[in-house]
Amino acid sequence: MKYAALLRGINVGLTKRIDMKHLKALFEGLGYTGVSTYINSGNIRFESNDTAASIAACLDACFRKELGFEIPTLIKTLEEMQLIAAEIPAHWQNDTEQRTDVAYLFDEIDNIDIIDRLPFKKDFINVRYVKGAIIWNLSREHVYKSHLGKLIGHPHYQKMTMRNVNTARQLAKE
Repeated sequence: MKYAALLRGINVGLTKRIDMKHLKALFEGLGYTGVSTYINSGNIRFESNDTAASIAACLDACFRKELGFEIPTLIKTLEEMQLIAAEIPAHWQNDTEQRTDVAYLFDEIDNIDIIDRLPFKKDFINVRYVKGAIIWNLSREHVYKSHLGKLIGHPHYQKMTMRNVNTARQLAKE
């Protein structure tokens, strides 16, 4: 089965730095095949006959042993990634006029009620839930008015990993 591993919080600050070649080698060393990385922010595509749960447990142990720290990792099948990407309206883009992101959700917060629990000002942001993710789009001029920045301090922020729309669409390709 084809999977995507979405690593949360790597290569964004001075800690938890991982070279993508090293990450690819770790996956291959665990027996996963067809391993490829996409950009430097923790997106790995691979194939395995294992379940998502067993892959997550294996990666958790590997990261602690080989890297010396934990990395929250969300495992999605290619089909799940495609279903999420299919819900993004084609006209939602990242450009000079608008911003579109996908927040992939860990199981603990994966339900439609999540939208009402987040600090968005819905007058300025269009937010949609799809199983496994929330997707938002807003005008760049309304980023501050939307309270999108308050998401970082919200308790649920630790249970999601975000990608911009371009990355989400790329990870969903066959």
